[in-house]
Amino acid sequence: MSAESRFFNVTELAKTLPETAETMLADLRLTDEQAASCRIFRVYRPAPAHFHTSCDEYLYVLSGQAEIVIADAPARLIRPGELVFFKRNTVHAIPHILEHPFTVLSVDTPRRPPEDVHFVNPADGTPQSFIKTY
Repeated sequence: MSAESRFFNVTELAKTLPETAETMLADLRLTDEQAASCRIFRVYRPAPAHFHTSCDEYLYVLSGQAEIVIADAPARLIRPGELVFFKRNTVHAIPHILEHPFTVLSVDTPRRPPEDVHFVNPADGTPQSFIKTY
């Protein structure tokens, strides 16, 4: 297989994320190309309102259920099989995790550097308290 293609068993890789974490999320980067990054992440506790300046984001729910708030829209329940899309600089939050593990496949286009997490309320966290990459 060339360096230009790879295959991933997303279901099996999602199982390798830890049961608990000190951070709000933990992720496993599958690809990290300039044009796009692809990750599997698990949310351990509510994620306060934040945004990313570098990329649009596609979130595909693999397991669990949570409420998501995007911009000023009311909270919406998301569950396995649902795909959520929002553009860069769009404020979003996950205020409630209703079923664990809440695990998501994410595609960021273009690539989202790990430090590109900006909390609406800076007291809510830092990129280091937000996510740990494995």
